[in-house]
Amino acid sequence: MRGKRRLWVRVAVGLLVVVVVAAVGGYWYERPLLRTGTGYAAHSACALDTIAHRPMTDDLPPNPLVPYLRFGADAGGYRGSVLGALAAQQAWAVDGFGCTLAPQRPSFGAATPISAAANPLTTQPTPSPGPALERALATAFGDDLDQAGRDRLGTRGVVVVRDGRIVAERYAGGFSAGTPQLGWSMAKSATSLLTGIMVAKGKVALADDRLRPEWTDERARITVEDLLRMRSGLAWDETYDLGTTITAMLYDQPDMASFVASQPLAHPVGAVQQYSSGSTTLLCGVLRTKTGQGADLPRAELLAPLGLSSAVWEADATGTPVCSSYLWATPRDWAALGQFALADGVWNGRRLLPEGWMRQTTTVVTPPSAEDPNYAAGWWANLTASGSVVDQRLPRDAYWASGHDGQRVYVVPSAKLVVVRLGFSPVADDLRTEQLVADVITALG
Repeated sequence: MRGKRRLWVRVAVGLLVVVVVAAVGGYWYERPLLRTGTGYAAHSACALDTIAHRPMTDDLPPNPLVPYLRFGADAGGYRGSVLGALAAQQAWAVDGFGCTLAPQRPSFGAATPISAAANPLTTQPTPSPGPALERALATAFGDDLDQAGRDRLGTRGVVVVRDGRIVAERYAGGFSAGTPQLGWSMAKSATSLLTGIMVAKGKVALADDRLRPEWTDERARITVEDLLRMRSGLAWDETYDLGTTITAMLYDQPDMASFVASQPLAHPVGAVQQYSSGSTTLLCGVLRTKTGQGADLPRAELLAPLGLSSAVWEADATGTPVCSSYLWATPRDWAALGQFALADGVWNGRRLLPEGWMRQTTTVVTPPSAEDPNYAAGWWANLTASGSVVDQRLPRDAYWASGHDGQRVYVVPSAKLVVVRLGFSPVADDLRTEQLVADVITALG
């Protein structure tokens, strides 16, 4: 009897060991996926607290992992984990540079000071729009919807600039003209502007190739313009889900540019346009190398000259600006970026972009295969390469910056117009943004 008891104990212990090994093995197998979630939690908690001064709970995405995420500040910065223990990650606030995921606090050097005096939109008075403009803004904020509909629409801020003057603006409860908001992929359009400034200074050329020393294969043919127009051919998955290349880059890679550069070619260089946040972040890695500037590059060369005093462009753990996704700014400062584009890079009487840069980078040059027929060079155009109009409600010459969850900056040269719409709209069927621009044009005559 005693022998049988010992046998069952050995069996039970053996089974327990198998279960533990399976559980540990399963955890380590799933850990990279979990880290994309905990990285999001740590980074977002840090950025929302220190840049936007808002709670993390306002911006949680519809993801099945969310109920198991734990996040908050501690002595080591901002921590995100699964159930308080698994796949934990740390984010650190760095003065002037927002938040960065890293095991230890990074050091990026001094941040270039930014004076709001360089931005004429900063101190303009709050306008008193006429009835037609008021109605346009009311539609954009969903005043005709019930509360649930307004919550789904999620509009948080709208600014309208006509010929350099703010003619209308409105904000949701809890937001104001002074609340920085994350532009997500609108940073790609800002990167196009930054690249133009570097071209004007002779630091880089669109035709530059051999961009990475480890690229000794066909990838050596990739040019700066290929990255800007997203036709590098590098393998990429832009799906915002656990463990895809985009979420792995943003939330589980200390050196994002090197991670992107390590991807193999999925298509011949220049043959396929495929939307890729990796291309834009890699581009800023290239700009960093060519200029010798680190995390401060966009701040010194773009944000400060324009006087975007609210703007924060975050970097990865190596100091490379995350040019695909991590630019924060108030709605008025986002409008200033649009106004700078509208002026073809002339700001306070000084030309910062090569003449004609905006026409060049908002003109679609379609390769043999294109995922997005109206994607130009960091901007979305209303006119495709074939001459067809994407949205009939907008003038043919309209172009825009577009970001995750409903961020938009529209530029309409023929109407001397810039329209900014910011919000949190992960489940909205219609952002009403094109209608907003059309209504504004009608209202302004």
